[in-house]
Amino acid sequence: MKNRCYLDVHVLQTVPPSCVNRDDTGSPKTAIYGGTTRARVSSQAWKHAMREMFREELIDPDMLGLRTKNVISMVTEEILKLNPDAKAAELAEKVLTSAGVKFKDDKKGETKDKKAEALFFMSAAQAKALAEIAVFEGTADKDACKKALKNNPSVDIALFGRMVASEATLNCDASAQVAHSISTHTVQNEYDYFTAVDDLAPEDNTGAGHLGTVEFNSSTLYRYATVNLVELSNALGKQVTAETAAKFVEAFVRSMPTGKQNTFANRTLPSMVYVTIRRDQPVNLCGAFEKPVSAKNGGYSEESEEKFVEYANKVYSKYASAPDRAFAVGEAVGELAECMSLDRLLESVAECVKEYLGESEGM
Repeated sequence: MKNRCYLDVHVLQTVPPSCVNRDDTGSPKTAIYGGTTRARVSSQAWKHAMREMFREELIDPDMLGLRTKNVISMVTEEILKLNPDAKAAELAEKVLTSAGVKFKDDKKGETKDKKAEALFFMSAAQAKALAEIAVFEGTADKDACKKALKNNPSVDIALFGRMVASEATLNCDASAQVAHSISTHTVQNEYDYFTAVDDLAPEDNTGAGHLGTVEFNSSTLYRYATVNLVELSNALGKQVTAETAAKFVEAFVRSMPTGKQNTFANRTLPSMVYVTIRRDQPVNLCGAFEKPVSAKNGGYSEESEEKFVEYANKVYSKYASAPDRAFAVGEAVGELAECMSLDRLLESVAECVKEYLGESEGM
């Protein structure tokens, strides 16, 4: 398949009582799938957790972007590095406006600073490029400014994309897709009734200082994500793409949204990780759980893994071909891929992506 190369990541992960991702009423998010209620964690919540892990542990901040309305301050900072005497804020607003970013006065702030109308995703390299135009070219040429905001995307912009409603030419297509995580089984939300004691209350006061409830559930989640490696390589280059692919897998496997984390201490690691390289198309294997699994020997994890392997073999035999390469953590998927430690899997993914992208360039 010419110029096609996809990285698919499948994860099964058991999460204890928790409220990882809540809706507008404070309830854990759910979805109806296969006719029953499932626990759900939105793709946005998990992508945010991945971006935080990128910044804190995995990727140099200079290679990442910021999603903010304060883009003027980002460019202003870069302008001052080049010319400390410049009217940096004015120049920053000028080049950003020329690029197509729209602003409005911040009515909440005391200084009435201008902010972008909507959150804008910009890399450090793009802010620096705009600063160089403002300082050295002495002009705000629209084409040059737009080019500065299109070139040199950060790793997370290339992966997760950028949408600019006011200026479509600044849009950046995402090379990664992350599915909403759903439980492999039916769930029913529960309530935790709690009280808080006033430490300075009189000794004869037997009442609580505060009472309330927290809604929660527990589940075994199926999680899936895919990366178009060719598109990612077009944005970042082959070498960076190979490294980024491994970091993407690591962040997807190890991250956890932080909703109510102090209350539930629910951070876990997956029981199964299955990573494939495909040249035909991405394949989400959630169909394994369209019929909710039942507890086996008191739990869902073991049967979920068995159903996953069974369904994957069915798909590979009837619809899509087996993946070109596959790697796994967890003995249950041993018949689908070579099982190994997570560290070795990440090394294998980076090596394999570099090899396959090299082959793609030669086609």
